[in-house]
Amino acid sequence: MLVRTVESTAGTATDRVRVDRRGTWTTLIVLVALSVLALAASQRVAQAAPPPTGFVQPYAGTPKYLKYAPRQATRAGQVNRPLGAKAADRIARKLGLDKRHAFTPRQYRLFISGRGVGGDPAAAKLVDESVRIFTNTTGRPLLANVDGTVTPVVLGSYGLMVSTGGMLQSLANTRAPTRQVNTVLVPGGYLGTWCRNNGAERSLWMLYRSAYGSEVLFGNASQQQSGVAQLVPNQKGATSSTVGMSMAPSIWIVNFAAVYVLKPSLAAKMPAWWTPIPDDVVQALEDSPTGQVPFGEFASSFAR
Repeated sequence: MLVRTVESTAGTATDRVRVDRRGTWTTLIVLVALSVLALAASQRVAQAAPPPTGFVQPYAGTPKYLKYAPRQATRAGQVNRPLGAKAADRIARKLGLDKRHAFTPRQYRLFISGRGVGGDPAAAKLVDESVRIFTNTTGRPLLANVDGTVTPVVLGSYGLMVSTGGMLQSLANTRAPTRQVNTVLVPGGYLGTWCRNNGAERSLWMLYRSAYGSEVLFGNASQQQSGVAQLVPNQKGATSSTVGMSMAPSIWIVNFAAVYVLKPSLAAKMPAWWTPIPDDVVQALEDSPTGQVPFGEFASSFAR
């Protein structure tokens, strides 16, 4: 049973305490549930055969969901192409997401603008920036200052982004909004609090009960072991390649689920395929003490 935590202006002090306690218990229940999922997931992974995609654990994530993550592009036309609405809805259903229980248009507008009960403009801005980066596909470029010129850049399939200041980096770089937004989305964070305060509990519980619940654990482990560059290895037979963290199956599914709950039409803009990062770019990012390099120095590598 979902617990509503919206406080009525006519509520008594006792009512408000009861609501707050329910909210606290809801968070604790979610955290306990995710801990159980973590144990179960680790046991499944220990027994699972190596994934056929070339990604190893923890990047591959929950074995049964691996087939719904993007595959490697096999032709140039697939690079940076968005999923599209039909594919997004199909994948969402397989991951345990129901379009009917996503945020309503009004809830989305309130949430993304930092309004509503307990709204936080700073947290909302971080989410908005992150969604924009997650959906950096054809037709949705990021604008960056590259060598003094405002330049549109699209690198979604590589798992890379370019900051407004022109620095190329993995989406999981500690300086990227898409890494910092983790504190907003985790159980007990701003997302959960806002949902409970604004009648979006059904959306919240759908997210936690979906593939997100187990994949977020693999995603966290992936980020913890990937160093400053936050890149992911892929090995298919004798072919080795590297992609940015956001295109690893476990991370991509976590991001897709979160965006789909907020607004399904935006999840449809996420990359449909992943593609390897050019070798010279990989080397530069791994050699950088910050995991960042000037995009202007490597833009030609992505045009080959």
